Amino acid sequence: MRHVLTSFLSVHWAIVFALLAVICIDGNRGVTAALGVLGVTVESAQFANLENIVVVAPLAIALLVVAVLFFWAFVDTLINDASSPGADSVVRIAFISASGVMSMILIGGAAQGINGLFMVVAVQLAALLVSYVAMLAERRSVAALDEEDFHATAHSMAKAAAHNSLLSMISGRTGPNGKGGR
Repeated sequence: MRHVLTSFLSVHWAIVFALLAVICIDGNRGVTAALGVLGVTVESAQFANLENIVVVAPLAIALLVVAVLFFWAFVDTLINDASSPGADSVVRIAFISASGVMSMILIGGAAQGINGLFMVVAVQLAALLVSYVAMLAERRSVAALDEEDFHATAHSMAKAAAHNSLLSMISGRTGPNGKGGR
């Protein structure tokens, strides 16, 4: 069974972080535009240091790495099923990386004295947490459904085998080819 919610959320977060990276790389606007997309208004005259290549390049690379991780989680969701041993590891790594990047944005913004950044990052971290919990719940529910389906199939097969055995004992056939009766 395909994971619709997991696929959608993986693609969503991949697009969000990729767009933030592209906006951050843009030479005209830089980090101030990326923070503006998140919801923080920053006057670029006050924070001219945010458009320095030393700030922009690592942040853009980190955002791009997170986008690639979420895209990898999407591809992993399409290829593998929930019962594979490492099914949650890519998703977990992507969300940990995203939380780390958002935390670094918060720390860097606090060091620069940007007002209003804490609430924006807190909302983004809450959205990441809710997305992770939803993806984990979907994966576990699909795995539980697969396990219940497995048990139901095994039970019906056992009942059919017992029924066939009983019928062969009643008819006097003990072997699978009908020979060796009473």
